[in-house]
Formats: sequence, C-alpha cells, structure tokens
Amino acid sequence: MNPIKKLASQTVIYGLSQIVGRFVNYLLVPLHTALFSTSEYGINILLYSYVTFFNVLLTYGMETAFFRFSQKKDNPNQVYSTALTSLISTSIFFGIVIWIFSPQIATAIKIPDYPQYVTYFALIMALDAISAIPFAYLRQQNRPIKFAIVKNINIFTNILLNLYFLLLCPFVNKKYGINLPFYSGHVHLGYVFIANLVASIITIPLLGKEIIAIKRASFNKVLWKEMLIYGLPLMVVGFAGMINETLDRIIISYVYTDVNEGLRATGIYGANYKLSILMTLFIQAFRYAAEPFFFNHAKGSDKRQIYAVVMNYFTIVCLFLFLLVTFYISIFKHFINEPYWEGLHTVPILLLANMFLGMYYNLSIWYKLSDNTNKGALISLFGAGVTVVANLVLIPLMGYTGSAWATIICYLCMVVLCYLLGAKYYPIPYQVGRLGVYIGVALILFFIVQWLNFPPTWWSYVLNGAVLISYTTLTFIYERKHKLVEEF
Repeated sequence: MNPIKKLASQTVIYGLSQIVGRFVNYLLVPLHTALFSTSEYGINILLYSYVTFFNVLLTYGMETAFFRFSQKKDNPNQVYSTALTSLISTSIFFGIVIWIFSPQIATAIKIPDYPQYVTYFALIMALDAISAIPFAYLRQQNRPIKFAIVKNINIFTNILLNLYFLLLCPFVNKKYGINLPFYSGHVHLGYVFIANLVASIITIPLLGKEIIAIKRASFNKVLWKEMLIYGLPLMVVGFAGMINETLDRIIISYVYTDVNEGLRATGIYGANYKLSILMTLFIQAFRYAAEPFFFNHAKGSDKRQIYAVVMNYFTIVCLFLFLLVTFYISIFKHFINEPYWEGLHTVPILLLANMFLGMYYNLSIWYKLSDNTNKGALISLFGAGVTVVANLVLIPLMGYTGSAWATIICYLCMVVLCYLLGAKYYPIPYQVGRLGVYIGVALILFFIVQWLNFPPTWWSYVLNGAVLISYTTLTFIYERKHKLVEEF
C-alpha cells in the first residue's frame, strides 16, 4: 500500500477507536452539565487540566524516544524493556508521593474540601503512565485493532460507571429506597473520578501481554540515558504544549478574585471547549497514526514531499470540521446545558486554534527526525510564554473569551516559528500559499454565513451543507490535480 493511503487507513482505524469511544464519552457532557452547577463542573475541568500536565511529566518523552530508538537500534526489545521499566518505576513513586501529600495539594489548587479527589487522580495518572509504553508498542507494531479495542474498553467502562453512579443509583434509591453497591445515597462529583480510576485499573490487565513482553530483554542503563537525553527535551515540549492547551483554564480560576465565580467561568469555558471535540478527535487520531508513519518513512527518497502532501490533506479535513461545527452550531450547542451557552462565541476561535495546533504537530516532525529536540523544546517554551502573557493580559479585559484568543495567538506563533526553523534545518516543501488560500476561503465562507445569520431551519441547514460539501469537494479535486508526489 502506498504511504499516504496507509497513513489515511490507520488514521481512520485510530480515529474510529477514538471517535466512537470519545463521542459516546462526549455524551456525558450534557449529563454532567445538567447534574452539576457551573462551579462544580469547573472543579472537574480544573482537575483534568492539571492531569494533562502530569501526564506529560510522568511519561517524560519516553513514547517518542521509544519510536525513535526502536527504529535506530538493533535490539528493539531492549528499547521497549528499558522504556517500560523506567515508566513503571517513576509512576509508582509519583503515585505514592501525591497520595501522601494530597491534603496539602488540594489546598494549593483551591479545593481544600476534596483531598480524596487528588488521591483518585494520583492513581489514575500513575496507571495511565504505565500503560503509555504498551500502547506505543501497539502503534509501533502497526496493531491499531488491539489499540482501539483496549482504548474503547477503557472509555466504555468509564461511561457505564458514570451512568451507574449518576443515573441508575439515584433512580433506584429514589424509587425503592435502596442503595446499590458503592453508592453513598447522593450524587456527587467524586463518582466521575472513581469511574475514571476503575477504567484505568482495568486497562492494565488488558495490556498484560504487552507488559509481560518486558521480559524479552533486560533494562539497559546506557540506553536509558540516551533515551532520556532524547526524550527530556520532548517532555519540555509536551509540558509547554500542555501550558498552551490547558493553562488557560487554570489561570481563569486564579485571575477571578471570587473563587466560585472563577470556577463558574472555568466551567463555562471548559464546556464550550468540548464543542471542538470533532477537531480534537481528528487531530488525536492523526497523531497516533502519523508519528510512527513519519519515523517509518524517514529513509524514503520522497519523504519530504510526502510530509508536505500530508499537511495539505490534514488542513483540508480540519477546515471541513471547522465549517461543519460553526455552520451547525445551533445543533451542536445542545450537547451542553443552556446555562453554558453564553460561551458559544468562543467555539469558532477554539476550533481554529486547534487546527493550528494540528499544523504545528505536522511541522514538528523536522526536529524529531533531525534529532534537534532541544529546538523543539525552545519553540514550545516560546509558545508557553505567549500563552501565559496573553492570558494574563486578555482575561482581565475580556474574561474567558480572552483565553480563547490567547490560545489561537499562541498556536499561530508556534506554527510560524516552527516553519521558519524547519526551513533552515530540515527543509520540507510545504505549499504555504495553497494552505493560505484554503484557510482564507474557509474563513470568508464562515463570515458570510455569520453575516447572513439565517434562522436555524431545514432550508438553512441544506444551504450550509451545500456550501460545506462544495468547498471540501473542490479543494480535494484541486489537491489531486496539483499533487507533489504520486500518492494515489
């Protein structure tokens, strides 16, 4: 199979595993926003924002180091054993430390009444970090089916337990006066986190075969140091990336002088951020498929042309998703409860921001393939600086809307900087002019639809659909007729 088609097929498989599972998981958003107040939901958003930081910290670049050294070294089994042993050791240590200091941590993040939530998340993060390398191993071995199955079991376990604790148990308690197992008698946010913890626990035995594969080779200290030298700058990249992706929600909770008002704003902003789920799912699926794909084709004679073609198609799909959600926002908004609708104006901004983030992921391949991960770290640190400054400046002026603008400013700056450095150290013939036209036309269509402001009726949906399909079809046809490489 030619490389572009192979990447597309694996993106579809990874995407289906993510889209089916995550979309069903996404259906929990209406449930959570209906059951919990905006400030309670703000606690949920806040805690998961912290999780993203610690997930990067706990894997410290070992996933990408595993891909790189598996392709680079003669003994991939030893690379796997070394990476997994390292993560198991550090994850257990982390989990114990956070558990011990959970009361102090809860106070520091402004939820002093809920130290148990910190304990739940310490265990969740440790287990997820341990499973990271087995999942990476499945990707490296081109086994997306098992990857998808295990991921979806995790997701559906989480979903079913949410439904059990938040719907079934209260119903049985109210109707029959009976408390089902593990139910305290009233609904609270902690059940959302307990469901996540159980799902993370179940994932470990499902990856048992891959974890046991650690025995195929021994831990190599010299190799481990080499992997750390390669991976730690990527941890900085990832950590800075999480600053760009999630620090806004944390800053919102701190900038507001009133704690409850800060949590309320965090909840509204976080709920509307979830309306960009289609873009997020596509980018995540693409990353799962693209990272091993890029490394596996690193020695091909036309690799750079292939990377440029991938960027074109990636951008077209992202723009399709941007127009889809914004054209039909009157439908998508019903996935969150009405008190959260005041933040709908941030959705188009966040969709575009996520598209630029995905473009950055494409561009970042140059420093991974050229072993210049330190420069990747500098780019991400630059982006993190932009994020912090922009949020601190814009939130006092515009509230949580300022966070949305800060996000798009950050990612756009990172795209430009990464492209300029890549052109110097690892030139790839990206068709910048063509990409600019695609984005420009999509934005013009978006503003026209916003200006016309048709009421949400069947004929306006049909008209929007015709515009969407026409735009996407024409861009794909043009791309096929003016291709850089014979990918089909």
